[in-house]
Amino acid sequence: MAPGAACRVSVLREPGPGLARFVAAQAAAAGGRFTLGVSGGSLVELLALHLPSAVRACPSGPGPWLLALCDERLVPPEHPDSTAGAYQARLLPRMPSPGPTLLAPSPRLAPAAAAADYAARLRQAFPGEPVPVFDLLLLGVGPDGHTCSLFPGHPLLQEQEAVVAAITDSPKPPPERITFTLPVLNAAKAVVFVATGEGKAAVVKRILEGDEENPLPAARVRPRSGQLCWILDEAAAKELTIPVENSIP
Repeated sequence: MAPGAACRVSVLREPGPGLARFVAAQAAAAGGRFTLGVSGGSLVELLALHLPSAVRACPSGPGPWLLALCDERLVPPEHPDSTAGAYQARLLPRMPSPGPTLLAPSPRLAPAAAAADYAARLRQAFPGEPVPVFDLLLLGVGPDGHTCSLFPGHPLLQEQEAVVAAITDSPKPPPERITFTLPVLNAAKAVVFVATGEGKAAVVKRILEGDEENPLPAARVRPRSGQLCWILDEAAAKELTIPVENSIP
């Protein structure tokens, strides 16, 4: 996927502060309710460290936020693998009042039931929208090119009807998960991938500079009418030969 007008690549020595300022600016620009979808992993700590202060620094102050999980492992919230538990413990208590409303799958349901329940609550949160249109999605990418819980070669990459899907055979433990599907990712107004560390350098190069017949999951994220940006640190960008920016658009 060669980046063009629809894909911008930013390389920052410390991505966290710039990412947080970008999110806060997007929230202010929404002019009302701000809908943010997030993945977990290292993104939790980046946002917990930098987003609260960036939101407080916005002159307009925080409006109502909906914070939805783009995927989740079906484990109890107190489990170390729980993305909802991580955000509830590390980010939400630091956010200025009134604070985001968290929308997350129910880990106590079986996978198919949890996917159906989460899809129904998304429909309530986005009335009149067959596919939820988020203001912003913040996604990660694995060394294998997966994003959310969409893995290379998995049948869920072909899903075009459901907005939320269950996965019971994740190649990365735990096996039972809930994930947004590509139609939701590609309906967003803006999508930002965040990748840090030398371990991501090879896959970042493959995604951004490759042109594969069977693209990796993260390379399939191309918002139909929205903005796509990759925010990298210097280590994750070390193999790129394409032009990059030193600031976030």
